[in-house]
Amino acid sequence: MEERLQKILANAGVASRRKCEELIAAGKVTVNGEVVKALGVKADPAKDAIAVNGKKIKSESKLYLLFNKPKGVITSMHDEKGRTVVTDFLKGVKERVYPVGRLDYDTEGLLLLTNDGELANLLTHPRHHVAKTYLATVERVPHGDALDKIQKGIKLEDGMTAPAEIEYHDVDPEGKQATISITIREGRNRQVRRMFEAIHHPVIRLKRISFGGLTLDNLQRGKYRKLSDAEVQSLRDAAKKAERGE
Repeated sequence: MEERLQKILANAGVASRRKCEELIAAGKVTVNGEVVKALGVKADPAKDAIAVNGKKIKSESKLYLLFNKPKGVITSMHDEKGRTVVTDFLKGVKERVYPVGRLDYDTEGLLLLTNDGELANLLTHPRHHVAKTYLATVERVPHGDALDKIQKGIKLEDGMTAPAEIEYHDVDPEGKQATISITIREGRNRQVRRMFEAIHHPVIRLKRISFGGLTLDNLQRGKYRKLSDAEVQSLRDAAKKAERGE
């Protein structure tokens, strides 16, 4: 059955749907020996010879991992500067998985990895607004009215944020810092950090504790586990519910 080329590549574990589109546009993909640069082209993976950088693609069994990313690790497959990347922790994983979204260098916590490009696209597409919860330890203790600004939506340099769910998690008795639970449904770069900077309470530590209803539970830092079929389905359901605004 014919499908869009970027979807075929993503489903084969080449990369995320968006990255596959970039590969096509850059002329890195061939179908039956012919370079294809148009994103609308369709092919049949059962009949057509599809290659990326001259290497023929092949289907991989789908793999879904939940990883507890440590601070100081790059959310990437490799790093030109030789810094530690998430795949350094995936010893024994033969499939070529890639991160679903990003956690910045100084952020730790729950990160999903998969070779299922369709699911990765479903979870990261701006239209779907899948919930992500973080624990943000910030300087000093924000007043309730400051947190209300974040809860209602706060203006950043790239526009207003969507409403967030927010509450106090822990407060230092001396008032030097506070840990705030915040749930957002967007995926802007360094968004949580920028939101707290906007109310003048810089983030000291940031940890993602939930993504689409999945949690770290007792998974140790630097460790990963496979998702069950039920958990994978729950992620699909979460994305679809978010898209419908439920």
